[in-house]
Order: sequence, then C-alpha cells, then structure tokens
Amino acid sequence: MNFARRLGVVLLAMVAIFCIAGPLATGREFSVVYPDYVRAAPSLRPHPTAPEARAALSRVAGRMRVQASDISIADGMASARLSADIPVDLRALVYFARSDAFGPAKVLESRAQGREIEVAAPLKRLWLPLGADPNGRDLLARLMLAGRVSLLVGVLGSAVALGFGVAYGMIAGYAGGKTDLVMMRAVDALYALPFIFFVILLTAFFGRRFVLLFVAIGAVEWLDMARLARGQTLSLKSREFVLAARSLGVGPAAILARHIAPNIAGLVFAYLAVLAPRVILVESFLSFLGLGVREPLTSLGVLVAEGARHLQDAPWLLIAPAALLMLLLYGFAFIGEDSATRGRLR
Repeated sequence: MNFARRLGVVLLAMVAIFCIAGPLATGREFSVVYPDYVRAAPSLRPHPTAPEARAALSRVAGRMRVQASDISIADGMASARLSADIPVDLRALVYFARSDAFGPAKVLESRAQGREIEVAAPLKRLWLPLGADPNGRDLLARLMLAGRVSLLVGVLGSAVALGFGVAYGMIAGYAGGKTDLVMMRAVDALYALPFIFFVILLTAFFGRRFVLLFVAIGAVEWLDMARLARGQTLSLKSREFVLAARSLGVGPAAILARHIAPNIAGLVFAYLAVLAPRVILVESFLSFLGLGVREPLTSLGVLVAEGARHLQDAPWLLIAPAALLMLLLYGFAFIGEDSATRGRLR
C-alpha cells in the first residue's frame, strides 16, 4: 500500500469516526434549537458569555413585561432587579428556566409591594465549538449528521451503480450481436437525458424523498459502469478459459458469475473508488439546489448552500462543512488514484 492509498484510508477513517462515533461520544442532538444562540460564533468557551447572558436576561424581562436593571453576571450566576408598574407576577419567572441561558430563578428580595424584586438564576453551560446555524442548532451535531448522510449516499449510490451497471454491461457484452446493440443504444439514450430535468420530474411526481436521491443518482451513474463492464466482458469472452467452460456445457449465467465477474472485479472496484466521490458531489449539488434531503435531515451540500448564503456575516457556516466535504473527497480520490495506477500497471 503506497502513501496515497494510506493517506486516503486515514482520511476516510477520520471522517467516518467523526461522523459515526462522534454523536455517541458527545451525545449531541442535531435537531435541538437554541433560540438564544442563533448564528453563535465558534468558541471553546461555554455559552452564555457575559454579553449573551445580559442580552438573554433582557429578553426574558421583555417576556415577563418588566424592566430589568442592575444586571450582574458573576460566579456562574445572573442577578437583576425587575420592576413594573404593578406587582410582578412570580409565575412569569418560569421564562428563566425556559431560556437557553438560565436555570430556575429565585426571588432574593421583594420591595414596593411586589412591584420591584431582586432575582438570581444559575447560568446553563452549553459548548458550541463550531457555533450555531441560522436556526440556532448546534453546527457540530449538524455536521456529524451531514457527514453520515453523505457517506450513506456515496456508499449506497455507488453500490446501486455497481450492482445494476456491472450486471447490465456483462449481459450486453456476453450476448453480443443485436442484443448488445439494443442494450447499448438504450444506454446512449439515457446519456442524452438532462440529469437535472430528470430529478425535477421525480421530485414533482413523488415529492422530495430521501430514497429518490438513490433513484436519481443510480439512474445516471450506472451508465459508465455498464460500459466499463461491457468492454471487459467483450475482451474476456473469447479467452481460452471461457471457451473451455462453454464447450463443457456451462450456461451463460454460470460463466458470467464464475469466470467473467471475478476477472473484472479488480478494475470495477478501482472505478468504484472514483465513482463514490462523484456520487457524493452529485448529492451535494442536488442539495445545494434544494432538491436533496429534507429537514430535519441535512447533508454536506445543504450545509454548504446554507453557509454560502451567510458567507459575509457568518463565514464559519461555510468553512466547516466545506472542509469536511474536501477531506471526504480527497480520501476517495487518493484511493481511486492508487487503484487506477495499479490497474494500468497490470
């Protein structure tokens, strides 16, 4: 295993561990919304910071319909003086616990017949190392989910293309004659179909469903695999071991399964390492256009599209998913380049 393949394996392993084992280790939920931390910047310090706590306390006071003054943030506690023209309704203190910044509040002192009270509430601690998205969701948890979805699309989409494309190509190449001609003209006709138009039609008729991604991607990406398998089958079906098997009465299905498929497996799997990043890029492109996965699910394409819309005021929303997508594609690219080189050397 040369350096390129080792580097590719390491990159894919890092991405897989981050996306699959990361949620188990961190316990982060990708769908939880934190309204107080919309588009919060990345930080290794826990939230809320002192400015965030003051702003959150002012919002809580607004919900309680009171005025907040003498706000103090110290030693993990927030305190303030709340005043109103009428006695403060103590039941409204529940807004502290409902916020993302505070725990349950306690009344320290009451003056002016309840129109002025001193309250204190503990600060909640929330770590958002990659910040939060425009809806206030943890970007790290969303990134882990997006990586899992993109990996799943890449693996399953490539598997669909591998299974159907190789079988179709081997049958066309082994049958030859008019059967081969008709089957390959069908492939040429599918090549002529506009891919995006095909996806839009699927979405219009069946709605935006996750399974449609595999249908749309598989309907296009298997064509190259079919041509590759057909070409290899045409060169192998006249070899001595195939002719010997045919003379012994072995049927076409057995010849394809036992003699031709094992001999083209190396080249097919080398091409698979090139196909997987292509499938991931196609899915990312569809998600970028809004034709991919639906909320609450997400993918790297969705996160990249969202980050591009907020590039000027929140660049971290684009940097993190773009970096993960780059690592994923480079991992497959290094493995595919090494496999293709080995195939050419043979």
